[in-house]
Amino acid sequence: CSSDLTTVPASGTFSFTTANGILPTWASEDIVLVGVSPGSVVTAASNLSSRVSMPIVAKLGSANAAAGGFRFYNSRTGATVRCSTPVIDTRARVVDCVLPTGRNAQVLRISSIGSRSVVKGGSTMTWVYRKIVLRINGQQMADMLNASLDTSSFSPYVTVGVGDLVVTRDL
Repeated sequence: CSSDLTTVPASGTFSFTTANGILPTWASEDIVLVGVSPGSVVTAASNLSSRVSMPIVAKLGSANAAAGGFRFYNSRTGATVRCSTPVIDTRARVVDCVLPTGRNAQVLRISSIGSRSVVKGGSTMTWVYRKIVLRINGQQMADMLNASLDTSSFSPYVTVGVGDLVVTRDL
C-alpha cells in the first residue's frame, strides 16, 4: 500500500444474497443470520435465502468500510459470532470483520468478482462490483465458526453468498 492513501468518506451499499442451500443447511443446525444495525438481513418468505445489506461509510484504497454488520446466531444454544464494521477489500479479496473479542478476522473470502466498472461523474467517482462470490475464508475460519456456534455447517468449500458492492466518493 502507498503511504499517501487516506481514508475518505464514501457512500453506497454492500449486499449479498445467500447461495442455494445455505439457509436450509444453517437452519437445520439452528443457525440464523441476523443484521447488526444499520446493516440488515431480510429473509425471503420461502426461508430459502436471505439478503444481507450494509451501508458503505468510508474508502481507503481498495478497502471499503461498511457500518453495522451481521451475525451468525445459534437459536438453540444462544451462541453468536458477530461480524461488526466489515471492510470489503476488493484487492485482498476478503471481508474483514471486528469480532466480539475486539480482534479483526477475515471471515469471508471473495472467490471471484463477476464484473467491475468505474463511473466518473462531475464531482464523484463510483466503483461497481457485481456478482461477488463469497465463501468462508479457509478451514481455520470454518473451524472457529463451527466451534463457536456448536455446529458443523460451515465449510470453506461452498459458496455462502453472491453480492454487489457499489461505492461512491467525492473527487
